[in-house]
Formats: sequence, C-alpha cells, structure tokens
Amino acid sequence: MEVPLGGFRGNGLSKRIIPCLDVKDGRTVKGINFVDLRDAGDPVELAWQYSNQGADELVFLDITATHEKRKTTIEMVKSVARQINIPFTIGGGISELKDAEALLNAGADKISINSAAVRNPKLIDELAAAFGVQFVVLAVDTKHLPTGDFVHLNGGRIATELQTQLWIKEAEERGAGEILLTSMDKDGTKSGFDNILLKQINDMVSIPVIASGGAGSSQDFIDVFQQSNVDAALAASVFHYGEILIPELKQLLKNNQIEIRL
Repeated sequence: MEVPLGGFRGNGLSKRIIPCLDVKDGRTVKGINFVDLRDAGDPVELAWQYSNQGADELVFLDITATHEKRKTTIEMVKSVARQINIPFTIGGGISELKDAEALLNAGADKISINSAAVRNPKLIDELAAAFGVQFVVLAVDTKHLPTGDFVHLNGGRIATELQTQLWIKEAEERGAGEILLTSMDKDGTKSGFDNILLKQINDMVSIPVIASGGAGSSQDFIDVFQQSNVDAALAASVFHYGEILIPELKQLLKNNQIEIRL
C-alpha cells in the first residue's frame, strides 16, 4: 500500500490545517448547512494566499458539479497548480477514471469523490488500482437522524439509507486513502466540530480522517485534535473572512502541545 499524502496513522506526524474552497461558477462561496451561499472570493487568489500563510493542504469542492451534471473546471486546477506548492485535492463531478486522470494531469495531488462512489462503490477500487490509494479521498456528508448517522448526496440535497460508519468502513476496504468527513448538522454553524462522531470514525479506521463542519474559533481546532485525534481539520468561512489567521492558529496549537508544522 502506498503512503497517503497525509501519512500513515499513529506515527507522530504533524496535524494538518486545511482551508476548503467551495467553488460555484468559478467563485469561492460559503453557506450555512449547505445553503444560503455568499461570495468569498477568487479561488486561485485565495489558494495563493493560503499557501503563503502556511496552510498544509487545500481542498477545492465544486459544490454543484454533481448536481448540475458538470465537470470540475480543469483550467482552474491548472491555475491553482501554477500558483501554489502545497498539496491540493479537487472534488466535484468525478464519476469515472478519465475525470480523475484529467485532474491529475492538470496538477491536482488528490481527488475527492462522494456521490459517484455511493452510486458506484467499485469506482473506489478502480481509482485506487489506477492511481494508488494516496490519490483517493472519500468525502462523506453525514447527518444525524433519530435512527443513526446517514450519508447524504449531491451537496447534502439527497438523503440515503446508507449508514455512515458502515459506508466509511467499506470505502477503506475498497481502497480509499483518506476520509473527509463533513457533519451537515455542524456545517457553517461555527459551533465546533462533531468531535464525538469524529472520534468514533477515527478509532474505527486506519487511514487519515479530515474533520469538516463547524469550525468557529481557534479553540474548536484545539478541541477536535485533543478530543478526536483526527489527522487534519478543515474549515472555510473562518479562514476566508479572516476570522482565524493560519499562522496564529498554528502557534496556538503548538502552545497546546499539538504537533503542527509551523
């Protein structure tokens, strides 16, 4: 098995801080609970700024690519690759090997799949076999219901009967190299990460887990690393609008004995 960019688990590697850029019609946007979107800037310019600020990686999600049956913009990927020297992941509209190959050739380091993998789980096997597990990130949008945690598709628009924990375990077995877990209940609320669910998932798998959904303060990042021990924490609006500055966040994490790359 090849080593994911995030590294194997439990070997003392630094935790990662990952800004997420949700892209719609060529612009970075942000909403609450996946709706009420507002503009947050040019994704290529933001990528350059985050790279200079010390972000460890970036994630770009074309949030309407699957919904509108579009493909992620290759030109944006090429532009980002020219601007930054940190790893970045692209997701949205990837449904077959040629989509992933085009993104890789354009300069992406990893691809993120979500809805397409649920509809065709063998896609995970195919991508892992073709490119290596380090290239394949499984994004999971999960919502807590009275009967448990369930996967949602198409930017959270479609509920499924797929239980989140079972799906993540299957994806790991199929060759996913990393899990990007977004709590829809927490997304955009700035009330903190879903640390209980994240710890449960993190303890269950042997591949890196990225926490997503709910970051509102620097303390939330301290809490997610201390309480769930995930490998990385992702956020959007708190970075886009300057509410949290990455250099200051990293210094605070280091001061709290959290292994971080300054």
